[in-house]
Amino acid sequence: MKFNFQILPKSPKWRKTAGFFIAVIIGMGLFIAQEAKITSYLSDDPQACVNCHVMTPVYNSWMHSSHREWANCNDCHLPQDNFVKKYYFKAKDGLYHASVFTARAEPDVIQTKEASKEVVQQNCIRCHVQQVTQVKYDGWLEGHQESRTGRECWSCHTSVPHGTVRGLTTVKYNVAPLPTDKEEAVIPEWLAEEVKN
Repeated sequence: MKFNFQILPKSPKWRKTAGFFIAVIIGMGLFIAQEAKITSYLSDDPQACVNCHVMTPVYNSWMHSSHREWANCNDCHLPQDNFVKKYYFKAKDGLYHASVFTARAEPDVIQTKEASKEVVQQNCIRCHVQQVTQVKYDGWLEGHQESRTGRECWSCHTSVPHGTVRGLTTVKYNVAPLPTDKEEAVIPEWLAEEVKN
């Protein structure tokens, strides 16, 4: 009986190097995903919105509004008519927000885009359908019947649910990257020390 052993050729050096760099890229990706709390964006938790500090004043103003008891960020800012549309819109909007935040190009005053305005308007009507369409008496404000669904709700209700927030500098104690759901100031020790000096 004859055995024919063949010695396999050595694998090229580039395979080890490529494997090393692929492992580094995957490891860095997982580390960044963990640090950025990526999985939190799949939830309906409003605190996911304040992973980016520019949303802190918006979160804080919502936290002190009556809407906090009934609606979270996704209830107002995402389509609610079907699951696929909701998560597509969430991914598209989230990638836009993440790229703006990463590039440090966020504006001081955050404005809603046209697609978002349409979604918010539909959600206002969805939640307040009785107030909008089933009012028994319309004599108290002339022409209000046509205005109920024909224009944006916030053209009259400008301070709902975010109060008078217009930018990063309009909320008291807006120094924490985490939500301030307490009345007292959330000031990091290092900043309090700087203020004293």
